Amino acid sequence: MIEVKTSPLSDGEFNRGVFATSDIKKGELLHEAPVISYPNEQHQYIEQTLLADYAFEYGIGYSAILLGYGMLFNHSYEPNATYEINFKNHTFDFYAYTDIKAGDEILINYNGDVDDKDELWFNKD
Repeated sequence: MIEVKTSPLSDGEFNRGVFATSDIKKGELLHEAPVISYPNEQHQYIEQTLLADYAFEYGIGYSAILLGYGMLFNHSYEPNATYEINFKNHTFDFYAYTDIKAGDEILINYNGDVDDKDELWFNKD
């Protein structure tokens, strides 16, 4: 259903993104990314690494690093996917927000809400 390939949207060291290998219907579960969570007090140590750009908020007082393809979805203010935190299973569950065609890159809004147009934290001074 999904695969990691070179993305024209990413300008980082690895230039990766997540792409559909087949058509995906709106609302369909794309990926369940397992979570490694840690208390926010420990984030100062993560901030000293490349992982700081990939950490997600995880409930009150915690942050998380996502496994699987979870940290490889690129950002768009017009995403075709969204995610929900599944605390019971300790996963971030990614769903198609729109119909997605085979070959399309799967994009999420890094602000967490598909309609949130706020400037991204890593673009702020």
